[in-house]
Parts: sequence; C-alpha cells; structure tokens
Amino acid sequence: MKLMFLGAPGAGKGTQAEVVSERYNIPAISTGALLREAMANGTELGMKAKSYIDGGALVPDDVVIGIIKERLVADDCKNGFILDGFPRTVAQAKALDEMDIKMDGVVSIEVEDDAIIRRLGGRRLCGKCGSSYHVDYKPTAVAGVCDKCGGELITRADDKPEVIKSRLDVYHEQTEPLKDFYAAKGVLKPVIGQEKIEDTTALTIAAIESIRG
Repeated sequence: MKLMFLGAPGAGKGTQAEVVSERYNIPAISTGALLREAMANGTELGMKAKSYIDGGALVPDDVVIGIIKERLVADDCKNGFILDGFPRTVAQAKALDEMDIKMDGVVSIEVEDDAIIRRLGGRRLCGKCGSSYHVDYKPTAVAGVCDKCGGELITRADDKPEVIKSRLDVYHEQTEPLKDFYAAKGVLKPVIGQEKIEDTTALTIAAIESIRG
C-alpha cells in the first residue's frame, strides 16, 4: 500500500504517518530525515544536497527526487510506504509519475489556518531544560515558568505568528494544488483534523481502510 500524507505545517500529518506506519508495518519516509541521512552518510546525492543547504539555497527537485528514488527501492518498501513531506509541488508529483510510482491513497489532513496558528503559536519551550508546553493543551502551573526547573518559557522563532503565516502562505501556493492533482486521479482522501490526536487517527484509519477495500 503506497500512501502519501498532505497537510499544512502543524496539521499533524507527521504524527499520523508514524501511527499508520506502526499499524500497517510500512515505513514512513520523511524527506527531511532522508536528506539528513544522505548527508550524514556522505552519498553522492547527499553531498550535492549539502552544497545547496550550506549555501542557503533550496535543494533542487532532481536531487530530492534522486534521494527519494534510492530510498523507495529498499527492501522495507516492498509492501508499501508512506511519503511525508514529498512531493511539495505538482512538478515533484509529476516526477513521481515518471518514476512509475503510483499512490494507492493520498490522505489530506484538513485544519483551518486559524487553528494551526493557535496550535503552533501556543507552543512554549523552557529556555533552561528544554521541556515543552502549550498554553492551551499543556499549560504550566505558573504562566511562563517551567514546571520542572523553574526556567523561563520562550517561543521558538518558527512558532511566531508571522513566521507561521509565511509557512502557511507557501503551503497554499506551492503544495495545496496537489489536492486537485490527486483528486483528479481519484485517490485523494480528505480527513478533517480534530482537536484530539486520537480522533484524527480514527478518521485517518477509516480513510485508509476504505482505500484497502
């Protein structure tokens, strides 16, 4: 079973991909993790990717696609896999088609932008011990103070509202068109993201079971 997870940053697709990976015993393949692994192993494509990243540039499609292609021929992908974070654009999706890799199902986790900004913007990190909290879902006993060490809580740079909004804009412009691309192929399965992770998981599993028939 070849699956793909789509969703805006903070929609929870990575979390759901992990759950589905464990349940169906197929690997969840994260583009970010693959790039880091290829660079750490010093592969030819990994070194190419490193040269772009070190120079502050985006890794070009052909390098990312090459690394994905190498990963998908591994033994653990024989019974299927989950793509998480790839493709990011319709051009990358077309490259998958050219590799003759056909998706059985594309699960799109749907969460409103306002909810994502609240979800990500509410995350807090202890500047001292690194413990993580959330102003709504995992608050501290004393606002702004770590329960464990008494350190001051901080907001990570990429959790600031203006940064989240910028990431969402990029998603809507570059990645969201993939929904129409895969809907036209008849494999898109929208899942409405819920407040509780387990509720989203139940809907996700139901969508995947409908794919399996």
